[in-house]
Amino acid sequence: MEIGLYFGSFNPIHHGHLIIASHILYNSNLDQLWFIVSPQNPLKQSAGLLNEYHRLYLVQLSVEEEKNMRAIDIEFKLPKPSYTIDTLTYLAEKYPDHSFSVIMGSDSFQNISRWKNYDQLLKNYPIYIYPRSGSSEIEKYPKARITVVKAPILEISATQIRNNIKEGKSIRFLVPDKVREEIEKNGYYKT
Repeated sequence: MEIGLYFGSFNPIHHGHLIIASHILYNSNLDQLWFIVSPQNPLKQSAGLLNEYHRLYLVQLSVEEEKNMRAIDIEFKLPKPSYTIDTLTYLAEKYPDHSFSVIMGSDSFQNISRWKNYDQLLKNYPIYIYPRSGSSEIEKYPKARITVVKAPILEISATQIRNNIKEGKSIRFLVPDKVREEIEKNGYYKT
């Protein structure tokens, strides 16, 4: 089975993430797309991150009716911070019958040379890149299997959503209704 791995903090997941995921899944040779909820990104500060189990649950709520999408907590069981290459190595060992690809925005790809063992990642795994506004041209790497996907991009950010919540503004239409209801019920991101 061909699995696309969409890594992220998803703090919180929003319609922008879901539209990209859906577009890549249904416009590629992928059979499934797994959202890999990262407890801690080594290139980002962890301050302001909602508890990883709460973020995982919000992703689960957003894809529960999608038979080809799953929320995965694999990085919760691995050493922190999470390194993509370590997660890929673990998944390849755990699921030897699956092939894995990585899904990322062009802004993340611009920093790939800062990633742990990035050359191994580029050599061994296909990468689907969706262009993000403000990102420069996608750098070419020899032997890398890169597919640039023109996914529809919504100018929504998790930061904007968290700021709206802090300011008492609506997040309706920015996140799935079930996610919004869970955030409101539990008072997430208010402080």
